[in-house]
Amino acid sequence: MHRNRTVKYAFPQFVPILLAATLAACGGRPAAPTASDTAAPPLATLTVAAGAASGQQRWDGTVEAADAAVLTAQTNARVLALPRDVGDTVKQGDVLVRFTDVEQLSAQRAAQAQIAAAKAALVVAEANYRRYAALLPQGYVSRAAYDQASAERNAAKAQLDAAQQQWRGAGAQQDYTVVRAPFDGVVTKRYVQVGEAVAGPPFPQQLIAVASLAQLRVEAKLPQAVAEALRNGGHAEVLADGGRRIAAARLTVFPVADPATHTVAVRLELPPGTRGLYPGMTVKLVFADAGTGPAAGAGSLSVPAGALVQRGELTGVYVVDGHDVSLRQLRVGDVQGDRATVLAGLAAGERIAADPDAAARWLIAQRGKGTP
Repeated sequence: MHRNRTVKYAFPQFVPILLAATLAACGGRPAAPTASDTAAPPLATLTVAAGAASGQQRWDGTVEAADAAVLTAQTNARVLALPRDVGDTVKQGDVLVRFTDVEQLSAQRAAQAQIAAAKAALVVAEANYRRYAALLPQGYVSRAAYDQASAERNAAKAQLDAAQQQWRGAGAQQDYTVVRAPFDGVVTKRYVQVGEAVAGPPFPQQLIAVASLAQLRVEAKLPQAVAEALRNGGHAEVLADGGRRIAAARLTVFPVADPATHTVAVRLELPPGTRGLYPGMTVKLVFADAGTGPAAGAGSLSVPAGALVQRGELTGVYVVDGHDVSLRQLRVGDVQGDRATVLAGLAAGERIAADPDAAARWLIAQRGKGTP
């Protein structure tokens, strides 16, 4: 009699490895290379270290006119003429908009007629009052009749005053048909066209905008910490095109912050007669000795200007981290010589590519090889 026996075979531990090798040899997909298998990028690198910097920060600001106005219609009319267009220089009192005045002239003539009628009524009432006043002491008229004559004279005076006020109002409406420049400046925008009907108060329509070039200022929105440091003491300059620096005549930090962006408005008054700047232009504000942020003196970070990469509005560097190379955006402050102050985006001890062009070529080559 034979008994059934269950035989167990123990496979050696190297069998799974042998099967994986066999599958790879038969056309299986090879494993992706790991970071240890990839050679380090052959790039010259620099280590970012803290050191002395220029102590200046740069922020974008917008040039504004201290005196600017948007003129609105003060009467209902139709635009008859627009002698000035956008970009034209104007003097105080120059005609900017002229309206039709048919209705205004009619109202003025009607007011004049009412004045004449009120004057005639006043003459009659005055004569009647004097007559009753002379007869009252002799007892020929009653006291009630005298009071009636006095009231009629006073009413005639009030009607004359009302007619005169109405005439003045009609004259003002006539004056509103001609819009003049409130100061010397330049036309910045036009809201209406010839032949267009416009409405006055209570919802006046915008007509034309003018701005004075005699006194300019620059306004910027800054982080709270920077604004607070400027509030506690600091000075600023405006960096115009061509590297021209203009010292601010006055620095004002607004006492409130924008609840949506949590920024504080800072205004720089420029010296009177500043040339080369116009409302709407974008300039750089250079804040010196702000006392805050990574650019406030010693301990700040700076990198060689040649290591920076400019891609449109983006400024950055190639950061080398072991086997990885990546483009990182920076916020750059003041540039002194061949060094640029880094306000944000880098930390001390990180390595960057000294030659950004070589780093870009290496990345392109790695993508061509299919390296992730």
